[in-house]
Amino acid sequence: MKELIEYILQFGSLNEQQIDLISKKASELQLQKNEYYLEAGKISKQFGFIIEGIARVCYYNNKGEEITKYFIEENNILVNLDSFDNEIPSSSYVQAVTNCKLIIFSKKDWKELSNTIIGWDTIVHKIISKALLQKIERISPLVSEDATTNYLTFMEKYPKLSNRIPLSFIASYLGVTQSSLSRIRKSIG
Repeated sequence: MKELIEYILQFGSLNEQQIDLISKKASELQLQKNEYYLEAGKISKQFGFIIEGIARVCYYNNKGEEITKYFIEENNILVNLDSFDNEIPSSSYVQAVTNCKLIIFSKKDWKELSNTIIGWDTIVHKIISKALLQKIERISPLVSEDATTNYLTFMEKYPKLSNRIPLSFIASYLGVTQSSLSRIRKSIG
């Protein structure tokens, strides 16, 4: 919980009562490696924050191939905002790449925080703005460069993740086969 409170306080100030209320409304969720936090076609019913682990957002293209859009690591929010806010089915899957520990809020509790804490909506708006900017920066670069450049960019964006994520997910993110990724990794040493 400490990690979440420290994260929130980057975006605004809260008093002890407000922090206490946030703590009371939060619950912990453990996801096992490969378990889904959210599945395509289902409505997101919780707002999450990753304390430990890595998740990925993925979908299946029209050929049935799994495509990884981006990864989310510790100390970041985990929510399909469109689905959560508008109660519409998600078009993507959110899957634990490693075992994950999350702090989550139900929609009802999230709304209660909004209705009770003065300035909460401003703090949340700042958090979501930051998350959306990160999402844009992290979305798979499928068409931008050659595969080697994309891999080097991935290593820059996610320096701590490459040894924690299966190669198949990295290949999917880069839009290459696993064997191509292995060749690229060998060629750059």
